[in-house]
Amino acid sequence: MKYIVDDKKLDAELFVSFANKVWQGDYDIKETQKALEKTINITAYNDNKLVGCIRILSDGYYFGTITELLVLPEFQHKGIGSRLLNLAKENAPTMLYFGAQPGVEEFYEKNGCEKGMQSYIIKK
Repeated sequence: MKYIVDDKKLDAELFVSFANKVWQGDYDIKETQKALEKTINITAYNDNKLVGCIRILSDGYYFGTITELLVLPEFQHKGIGSRLLNLAKENAPTMLYFGAQPGVEEFYEKNGCEKGMQSYIIKK
């Protein structure tokens, strides 16, 4: 497995194709490219195939958040998500806050994350 911290070569077409295998969405390629350029992207490749990615959005001083942690289903439960989370912790410029989908709390807790505030959503 090859991990790349701050993967500047991650492009929107590759990311969208990958993300749709993990979390179906209606992604716009141009907008996704803009988003990727604003985040620290840590990727995992297996034989040049993107199999995992964690994205960090930060102001560099006060606040940082994990926008996504995605691992292809066939590569889950192999330590990739844990490694990506650890690389995020090591390379983020700030403390990280994030929301988690229900049912995955055990994963985050076993990786040293502390349960914090309740999160809320304001829809646009």
